[in-house]
Amino acid sequence: MKTKFWVGAILLLFVFYLVAAFGSAVRFITAEEPIAKVIGVAALVIPLVGVWILIREVLFGSRTQKMASILASEGLLPEDNLPRTPSGRIVKAAADEDFVQYKEEVEANPESWKSWHRLALAYDAAGDRRRARESMRKAIGLYLAAGKQ
Repeated sequence: MKTKFWVGAILLLFVFYLVAAFGSAVRFITAEEPIAKVIGVAALVIPLVGVWILIREVLFGSRTQKMASILASEGLLPEDNLPRTPSGRIVKAAADEDFVQYKEEVEANPESWKSWHRLALAYDAAGDRRRARESMRKAIGLYLAAGKQ
């Protein structure tokens, strides 16, 4: 619930920023000087890129959460039982050892979004965020291709 509140607050701030940026862009575009027009166009393009990134990330998060809820309801989410350091971080050697089973699961079921989702969680536990996101994107792609929303 706390996360949804903060996401909502950030979205509200972003909307405020977009309104302000749009107003500034219009003023620049309607100015006489050519350089002002270029600045105005940039003032429109940059926030639009930000909107695209924000929408992409919010969809990524909501789809990931929905898929995790499905796995949890089926009892298929990996247990969070890996040993941790005193600071709370997962012991890398244990995560690497645990990772093998999820990699093998994906190799056996390459078209299963559930296997890819679990592999993404294993990558995340092992501290490989880049591969975790890549695997989660693959899981989302398979999930959507299966007609899920």
